[in-house]
Amino acid sequence: MEETFSKSIEQLVGLKLVGEKDVKLLERVDKACDELLVPEYEAYVERRFNSDLVPILSKHKLMGIPIAEEYGGDGAGMLVHSLAMERLGQLGMGVVTLVDVHQFLGSLTIQQWGNSEQRSRYLPEAASGRAILAYALTEPEAGSDPASMSTTFKAEGSKYLLNGEKYLISNGSIARYLVVFAKSVEDGRVSSFIVDSKSPGFKVSMHLSEKLGLFTSDTAQLEFHDLEVPKEDLLGPLGRGLSVAYSALLNGRIGIASGCLGVMEDCLISCTERAKTRVQHGKEIGKHQLIQLHLCRIVADLESSRWPIYMAAILKEKLDSDPKNSDLLREVDRQSAIAKFIASNNAYDAADRSVQIFGGFGYSILSPVGKHLIDTRVARIYEGTDEIMELKIASSILGKEFEAYR
Repeated sequence: MEETFSKSIEQLVGLKLVGEKDVKLLERVDKACDELLVPEYEAYVERRFNSDLVPILSKHKLMGIPIAEEYGGDGAGMLVHSLAMERLGQLGMGVVTLVDVHQFLGSLTIQQWGNSEQRSRYLPEAASGRAILAYALTEPEAGSDPASMSTTFKAEGSKYLLNGEKYLISNGSIARYLVVFAKSVEDGRVSSFIVDSKSPGFKVSMHLSEKLGLFTSDTAQLEFHDLEVPKEDLLGPLGRGLSVAYSALLNGRIGIASGCLGVMEDCLISCTERAKTRVQHGKEIGKHQLIQLHLCRIVADLESSRWPIYMAAILKEKLDSDPKNSDLLREVDRQSAIAKFIASNNAYDAADRSVQIFGGFGYSILSPVGKHLIDTRVARIYEGTDEIMELKIASSILGKEFEAYR
């Protein structure tokens, strides 16, 4: 394993926060990352989805890290899952996005909110990699304000009919099952559903290939035309869809923050090697003080992000054991917002400094750092924008009556 990552695991083992079983899981993650390095790079340069990603992760039994063992997963807690995402982040945010959506937003949401029949039906397929999951919340006119969504549902006999569209849906065209949110035509309350993409009325209307980055991440626009969802696939209580959505995003923010940590580690690895081997003005560029300044800031970005993320993950594990603890829920919400805000901004800064260290070659997706610059920009937007994170953090200090949005 990469030295900085290995030291972190050793520290967590020493603190008895990570056990022997967890280390073996992380060793599987490391092996999968080594195997994925070349195909992910080739797919990124060719600006296509990496078709080797799911098969390799499935081979190493990594598609169900947080899923309970009874459903074929590892049953890992949030801290170990966060560490796995950190290592995957060294490959880039494309890998992070697929895994984050499939596991943090998809699998964990079904595990938390699904009934026993739903968990037994969907989670084994997700854990094995036979079925990819997606999370369909965002719409063209509903981003940070999901309550303004226009996708609707109505009850009709033993089923619900969904109509509307979803936008910027990661895993959208490759997912077999999706957690979809829609508003009742009767009372406007939002509910969540498990949708089978093979159902009549489901349409991938557009593959969004014009993105600034994340070239190996599948992103799609979806349409629902009288899409039939059996009533037994309502996820969570009727009318509680926003609660489902927010709980999923809380998990996802920890996942994205962890991936950003891996990006910073990869930037540091690449820049250290570059600084020691690239010669300009008669000496290695690492001997120039301004290059050292950039390296210093990358290290500072990395280390100042690490423990807010680990703390958010540790607190989330406690919440999972005590889900009705409202005070703990507020603290996890606050800490996950802090972790994502710090990590996403620091990763973008680290990638920017890395491009500067690499010079002209850095300004290319052929370089090991160029892709990180364009990919980390979205981490400041999806699963909670910078602005939403800032408002969450500020209102957690000022009090609920100071919330800027409700």
